[in-house]
Amino acid sequence: MGNLLEILHKEVVPAEGCTEPIAVAYAVSLAAELLEEEITGIRLHLSGNIIKNAMGVGIPGTGQTGLPIAAALGAVVGRSHKELEILSGLTQDELKLANDLLDRKLLMVEIMDTPEKLYIEAQVKTENHTATAILAKEHTNIEYLALDGKKVTPKKSKADCGKPALSDNEAYEGSVDRIFEFISTAPFSDLSFLLEGARMNKAISDEGLRGDYGLQVGKKMNQQSAVNLFGNDVANKIIAATAAASDARMDGSAMPVMTTAGSGNQGIACTLPVISLAELLGKNEETLARALALSNLVTVHIKHYIGRLSPLCGSGIAGGVGANSGIIYLMDGTLEQIKHGIQNTIASLSGMICDGANSTCALKISTSTNTAIQAATLAMNNIAPTTKDGVIFEEVEDTIRNMERLVQEGLADTDKTILNIMLSKGGAN
Repeated sequence: MGNLLEILHKEVVPAEGCTEPIAVAYAVSLAAELLEEEITGIRLHLSGNIIKNAMGVGIPGTGQTGLPIAAALGAVVGRSHKELEILSGLTQDELKLANDLLDRKLLMVEIMDTPEKLYIEAQVKTENHTATAILAKEHTNIEYLALDGKKVTPKKSKADCGKPALSDNEAYEGSVDRIFEFISTAPFSDLSFLLEGARMNKAISDEGLRGDYGLQVGKKMNQQSAVNLFGNDVANKIIAATAAASDARMDGSAMPVMTTAGSGNQGIACTLPVISLAELLGKNEETLARALALSNLVTVHIKHYIGRLSPLCGSGIAGGVGANSGIIYLMDGTLEQIKHGIQNTIASLSGMICDGANSTCALKISTSTNTAIQAATLAMNNIAPTTKDGVIFEEVEDTIRNMERLVQEGLADTDKTILNIMLSKGGAN
């Protein structure tokens, strides 16, 4: 699994806006910055998963949703060095320029028939030149950048610092045992950077509880009223705080989020239950940092098997499993109890589908947070499913590994079906 501290630094990074449409903006920006003439056309070739995750999500600072405005903004902002924070500081003039591009019908979007779940190809044209940028496998991984067919060396990005990421053919050696040993023994100074992400994600959670964002899942669960069947207990405070952050993010809040494994909602799902419980229990910063390191790394571990983009809900499943591990750690649980919790959470959430990034992500995250708390309660009582139970194996690593088989064999056509259903609706982008 490589150096776990390097993986934390690589996989826990800030972003403003949902990472799929923002990655499209980033790709368009990379290409557009190579051109000096007026743009006459933008053509996008995107994997189905990118389209699925970018259709219904709010774009920060615009009051608009979906791919078109994200792509157009990428063409005008000229801030590719900011990567997934490319729309930070967006001005009304930039927004007007982007909408002017859309009004001129310069954008074309096509689905790319590719086995790569995360694939973004942006071609930006002027009267005399064409620039192309291709991102693949990860949201900021530049596979190809060219002007008029001649390759251009990308500027060194933040993500390039340190050792390279784990390559496709390098042996993957991640395990819950290794992760637990690392978070238990690493110097606090190495992990303290995670506290900045905690402050970031707590801030957007507070914003979601205050405002009327999206479906208001967190806000309405938090309000005491005759139509709210949820009490004011620890569990519901945690669930409301977590869902509220997703409400705000999916509805286009311009506040940044600390992402995990390429997703802001995954970052929210795996950190806010831990942040909220640590606050309620009065835990110190070191304990919180270690719990966050655990929740993030377990989330990354699960994502390795279910895929960067997947027919399964990464925020609900991977984020929920990560949150569960962090919760058990804060309750002074043992490694064995953390493994019980992972088994319990996977047994409950393994079938949760991803139907794109949209306001219902907050519903899925509230469900997964509730499951994480329930699974932690059982684990702390040393209760876990056995090999007689469904997709659960005796060894937790076998259970996790077989999530990959579930995705690749059992859900091979699920993404296509979900996208076709989404595109069949009247008024779909």
